[in-house]
Amino acid sequence: MSFAIDANILLHAANASCQENARAVRFLEQCARRGELMCLAWPTVMAFLRISTHPGIFPRPLSWKQASGYIDSLLALPHARVLTEQEGFWSLFHELADVLRPRGNLLPDVHLAAMLKQNGVLTLYTHDRDFRRFDFLEIRSLPE
Repeated sequence: MSFAIDANILLHAANASCQENARAVRFLEQCARRGELMCLAWPTVMAFLRISTHPGIFPRPLSWKQASGYIDSLLALPHARVLTEQEGFWSLFHELADVLRPRGNLLPDVHLAAMLKQNGVLTLYTHDRDFRRFDFLEIRSLPE
């Protein structure tokens, strides 16, 4: 079984002043130990890097070295995989978008959902309720 992690979970873990910080850190530590196939999509990685280093968005922005170190530590796990678009991605993206007719902030969600579906990763840990629009995804919150 495999699962993916959305950027908001990574951001909570990297933000010590966030209310969800301790739970997110604990969750990532559990992910590191349990050995289940853990997936990060490139758009998730880029969103984390963009937001965590942005002084206008992140309360205590990380340096490039800190932010990339977070990602390096996750990708170094033997059971971590990076997801990317495969042949036929545009058709699948179009299929999902034609139903939802996304605009603005929903477009990156359609992008990620299409990548997950195309790669057979159907469980996503996220706090973003918009992903509930994709009936093929099992959306999970952080464990208590």
